[in-house]
Amino acid sequence: MSSGFWRELLIGFCLMLVLEGVLPFLYPQRWRRMVQQLSLINDATLRVFGLLSMLSGVALLYWIN
Repeated sequence: MSSGFWRELLIGFCLMLVLEGVLPFLYPQRWRRMVQQLSLINDATLRVFGLLSMLSGVALLYWIN
């Protein structure tokens, strides 16, 4: 793997952190309520949501490239 790969991976990680920080920064009370509601969802549902999110990301990356 080339250093270009690691650079792009790091850029992607940094962008993820920026996007993840937008909601708590702009709407801290709403974000807190959302996290509280997420804690009530069972593990199986969260796993399915995580899997669908990962598959969507891979599919979008494949489509873009």
